[in-house]
Amino acid sequence: MTNRRNFLMAGAALAACAAIRGFAPAARAAGGESFEVVKTDEEWREILSPEQYSILRQEDTERPFTSALNNEKRKGIFHCAGCGLALYSSEAKYDSGTGWPSFWQSLPDAVRTREDNTLFMTRIECHCRRCGGHLGHIFDDGPPPTGKRHCINGLALTFAPAAA
Repeated sequence: MTNRRNFLMAGAALAACAAIRGFAPAARAAGGESFEVVKTDEEWREILSPEQYSILRQEDTERPFTSALNNEKRKGIFHCAGCGLALYSSEAKYDSGTGWPSFWQSLPDAVRTREDNTLFMTRIECHCRRCGGHLGHIFDDGPPPTGKRHCINGLALTFAPAAA
């Protein structure tokens, strides 16, 4: 359900993204992390759309309310658009009203986190544990049972519906 707070938060995030669009830093070093899937920039650009590359490899953010996955209601699994790792179950998806696909938890051993101090604030960034692709951020305003909101860029994901 959309409430005023979520609406204002989404607006502020959009304004911040618009202010820095075109100035997205190259993806930060993963702080010593190593990943199972490693590709050159050229290889990533060959398999990802320009928008996916910008999000997964340069930590950009898509505009809110633009992802078709926001309205995905079928049962299934959301995978990393970079390497195909299963990340989120539709069972943990909910409508946060923020404009991005939101989940209250990831699948076990699917994502890793690190502190993100960009945009003059401290947030928790989450990325694919297999390829290091930037997914989005995790906030402490989600529903039970975790109280977490994994605010994920739809372009960082692909969806595979459950077999009927």
